[in-house]
Amino acid sequence: MTQAVEVLNRYGTDMVGEPRGSDSECLAGFECFLNIVRALGMGSCISEVGAGGSSDPLLSDSNTDGKRRRLRGSSSFDFRVPGRMSSNGSSEVASMFCKQGRKGINQDAMLVWENFCSKEDTIFCGVFDGHGPYGHKVAKKVRDSFPLKLNAQWDLHQKSRDGLSDHSSANGSYKSEGNGFRLVEEKTSPTTDHELDETDITFTLRESFLKACKLMDKELKMHPDIDCFCSGTTAVTLVKQGLDLVIGNIGDSRAILGTRDHDDSLIAVQLTIDLKPNLPREEERIRLRRGRVFSLQNEPEVARVWLPNSDFPGLAMARAFGDFCLKDFGLIAVPDISYHHLTEKDEFVVLATDGIWDVLSNEEVVDIVASAPRSTAARALVESAVQAWRAKYPFCKVDDCAAVCLFFDSDTDFKSNDTKGKLVSEASIDQSEHLS
Repeated sequence: MTQAVEVLNRYGTDMVGEPRGSDSECLAGFECFLNIVRALGMGSCISEVGAGGSSDPLLSDSNTDGKRRRLRGSSSFDFRVPGRMSSNGSSEVASMFCKQGRKGINQDAMLVWENFCSKEDTIFCGVFDGHGPYGHKVAKKVRDSFPLKLNAQWDLHQKSRDGLSDHSSANGSYKSEGNGFRLVEEKTSPTTDHELDETDITFTLRESFLKACKLMDKELKMHPDIDCFCSGTTAVTLVKQGLDLVIGNIGDSRAILGTRDHDDSLIAVQLTIDLKPNLPREEERIRLRRGRVFSLQNEPEVARVWLPNSDFPGLAMARAFGDFCLKDFGLIAVPDISYHHLTEKDEFVVLATDGIWDVLSNEEVVDIVASAPRSTAARALVESAVQAWRAKYPFCKVDDCAAVCLFFDSDTDFKSNDTKGKLVSEASIDQSEHLS
């Protein structure tokens, strides 16, 4: 029973838990508690979580001398990497802020990496929302490892770009999971694939995202120090190189674009799709794998994924890193990949975890970011979300919130791109004159 209480207290609302906005918080918590107890009694995936002592094994351990030491894999990048930021702060082009909610340890993580892996004019951004008892460790692990895997695959695909074998094998591996490459500008249904004529960078990055996500999930499954059986994380990540944006999304964190319309009014454009279990394609895949999708009676608006023969774990997303108890039943770690070519009307991108989107609309987020100084835009957004939580859902615990704001500067982004184009044109002219 004590184990059940511990697990219940450490789960967020991405798993079975309190309903957002319900007036019967105690009833919901009791129902969640009963579900955990039933799962423990049936020997399901949660039965092994959190066992072994009263101290928290996630944060520290004790050796024979009684001194506390950090476990392997529990920390990330203890050394300084130029251009890499993973804590609250800002730079000339980005602002980022994360705030712990009231559900326990902060399970959100974030990253901005300028000159990504020494690639000129390239930025990597990401937010990661962990869930389950070890979700914070999974989120930090993906934050630290996934960018390196993406860079390695990017370099590998660039070297072998002239070969066709990688292209066909990657499409064959992931086509069955319904992954498409979407143009953000197209008003499309999330259940339809959209292929496009890709530039070298968009094709290479798509293949790199797909392979890196597969390798990341495999590493989590074999990780000696992080139990990912009932824990996982979302990830919405973005690579900007020049005027090209390629976004990879797993789960229900979200990326939006702040841009100007034909009347020069600032509007929001959603770059990603929230991959919820009740999306037609996602639900169909889960049901074909014998997983179940339904909502609890006290939160009918939240669709969840359940094991075939047990009301557990009740995951509120259709894709995630980790959560291997559901990987045989329709949950996947294949990213939904979208592409956007920046124009002079585009001003910024916001990546944020669902603690933001649960209480603020896309339009509200764009207005908040646009009205704040760049250096404090992410903080203003998170603080606004916290206030909205307290106003809209006074009986619910505020969720963890993390946001990354990436700003585009027309004086540098677009002019530098024009200069590159002119240099290429002049070089072509010089070469043609020389040949003639």
